[in-house]
Amino acid sequence: MIDRNQKNDRSVLVWDLPVRLFHWLLVTAFAMAWLSYEDNRYLDVHTFAGYTFLGLLIFRLVWGVFGTHYARFREFSYGPGDAIAYIKGLFGDDMRRYVGHNPAGAWAIFALIAMGLVLTVSGLFVLGGEERHGPLAGIVGFRQSVPFRETHEFVAYTLLLLVFVHVCGVLVESFFHRENLVGSMFRGTKSVATATLGVRPHRLVGATIIAVVAAYVIATFGGYLTATKEKPYLPFQGPHLVMNDPWTEACSECHLAFHPSLLPLRSWQQILKQQADHFGDDLALDEKTVNELLAYAQKNSADLEQTEPAWRMNSNIPSSETPLRITDVSYWKRKHEEVDAEVWKRNEIKNRANCGACHFDAKQGTFEDADMRIPGENAFDGIEWLKAILGGKDK
Repeated sequence: MIDRNQKNDRSVLVWDLPVRLFHWLLVTAFAMAWLSYEDNRYLDVHTFAGYTFLGLLIFRLVWGVFGTHYARFREFSYGPGDAIAYIKGLFGDDMRRYVGHNPAGAWAIFALIAMGLVLTVSGLFVLGGEERHGPLAGIVGFRQSVPFRETHEFVAYTLLLLVFVHVCGVLVESFFHRENLVGSMFRGTKSVATATLGVRPHRLVGATIIAVVAAYVIATFGGYLTATKEKPYLPFQGPHLVMNDPWTEACSECHLAFHPSLLPLRSWQQILKQQADHFGDDLALDEKTVNELLAYAQKNSADLEQTEPAWRMNSNIPSSETPLRITDVSYWKRKHEEVDAEVWKRNEIKNRANCGACHFDAKQGTFEDADMRIPGENAFDGIEWLKAILGGKDK
C-alpha cells in the first residue's frame, strides 16, 4: 500500500510478462468457451478453450507461490475486513492505493481461480460422461453426468457475473486513483514512488507460455488445414460400433444404413414385422435374414445407450411410444428445429434422411458433436481461405 498523497514519479514493472499473458489468455479462453457453448458443431473449440483455461489456472497456482513479488498470493492475502475497508475508503476520506492487488481485487482473484477450477473440473466430468472423451472418459455414465452439467452451467453464469463485477471494480479504481489499470495489465508498469522496486519481466517463462499455447492450437486445429471435402477432419472419434453386413445391405439400397443405436429395440421389431410395407416399399427379406437383423438390433439398439445420441434418443422416447422414423423422435426435432426449411432442399442434402450430408461420421453411427458441418453454412469456406493464404494462393 502507498500513500495517496505520495508523489509518483517513477514507472516500474509491477506485472511480469507471465502474469499479463495469464490474464489476457484467460480472458480469451473464457470468451471462446462462452461463445462456442451453445453450438455443438464447435465442441472442439469449447473443449480447447476449457483445457487452456484449466492449464492457465494451474500455472497461476504455481506462479502464485514461486512467481514475482506482486504475483505471489502471500502478498495479497487480505482478510474480508480489509476488503470492506478498502471499498468504503473509495467513497470516503480514507482512499488507499496499492501497487499490486488491492484487497477487494485480491478477493475477486481468489474467487475467480476457485470458481474457474470448479468450472473446468465439472466440464471434464461432462466431457467424460456425456461425450466419452478426455481424461475422465467413462468414469461416470451418461445419466450420472447430468449433475455435473448443471453445476458446469451454474458456475459458468456465476463466473460471468463475477467477471462483470471485477471489470466494474477495475474501472471504479481507475477513476478514483486516476490511473489506467487496464493499460497497466498490458504494459505491466505503474507510476509509483521512487523507492518502490520493480520486478523481473521473466520473458523466458512468458515465451514458454506462448510456445505451449501455440503448439496446442496447432495440435487441436491443424487437422482442418489438411482436410478436404472428400476427407473431412473429424475432431472427435466416437466409439467403435459393431456393424452388420446384412443390415447395411438391406438399408443402404434406399438410404443411409442407420445404426440400430438410434432407435429402441421395439421400433426395429415393428419395422421388421411390417417389412412388406416399409413406407410404401417391400423389403422382401426372408425369415433367416429378418431373424439375423433382429438379433443384431437387440445387441445394439438405443436401449443399451452405447453412445450419447443413443442415450439422448432413448431418453426422449416414452416407453408407450414406438417411433418408426428417427425424425419423429422429439430429441431429433429439437436438435434440428433451427435448421431452415430451405436448407433441407439444398442439392447436397435434399431430404431429412440424408444424415451423411452434414454428419461426417453418420455411416459409423456415432454422430459425434463437432464432426458435422451444414453444407454452405459453416467454417469450411473460411478454412479454405486460410489454407489458400498459408499456401500463397488466391482464393
